[in-house]
Amino acid sequence: MMLSTQLLHKILGVVFFLLPFCAHGKPAGVLSVILKYLTEDGREEGFVPAFVPMGDNAIRGTGDQLEHRISRLEGVLRLEKTIIESEGKIFATNGKKADFNTTLQKCQEAGGSIAAPRNPGENEAIQYFVKTFNTYAYLGIKESLIPGKFQFLDGTGLSYTNWYLNQPSGKGEEGCVEMYTDGTWNDKKCNQNRLIVCQF
Repeated sequence: MMLSTQLLHKILGVVFFLLPFCAHGKPAGVLSVILKYLTEDGREEGFVPAFVPMGDNAIRGTGDQLEHRISRLEGVLRLEKTIIESEGKIFATNGKKADFNTTLQKCQEAGGSIAAPRNPGENEAIQYFVKTFNTYAYLGIKESLIPGKFQFLDGTGLSYTNWYLNQPSGKGEEGCVEMYTDGTWNDKKCNQNRLIVCQF
């Protein structure tokens, strides 16, 4: 089975999002594993081969090798608790905190977006990181022009919510949404530092 271009882009986005995290020693050893599994066997570590024209069989063989290496890399990242998959999306964190705008920027730079749950399964995937790091995280949800009414960043309405009791309560004063460790949501000011969780 060949990897789709879309899946390859998602996985590479996750890898590049996590590289700075790995380079700072958290989690230990993951950066070397990433480089090892994305290079050719027997080559110097860190060497990434150039693309050369190949026949169909060579392309299939290379695709199979790449898929195998990405699968192993994904296993390492799951073990290190930096990625999780749900509903066909990959959710990832670098373990760092930032305000809403910085979180938005970091996720976009990696080719993703701020994690925005559209069903209970995706909410649980994000909650996994919130519980693991024992801190709150921003969601890709903001208050609309109507105070107290929230929407996804693309302007679509919320078809799924998991508000904490009596939330949202900011009524125009708290334009962002954070997730608590129990998976429920709260409206919050956007200048607080929260765990960066992206989706790909």
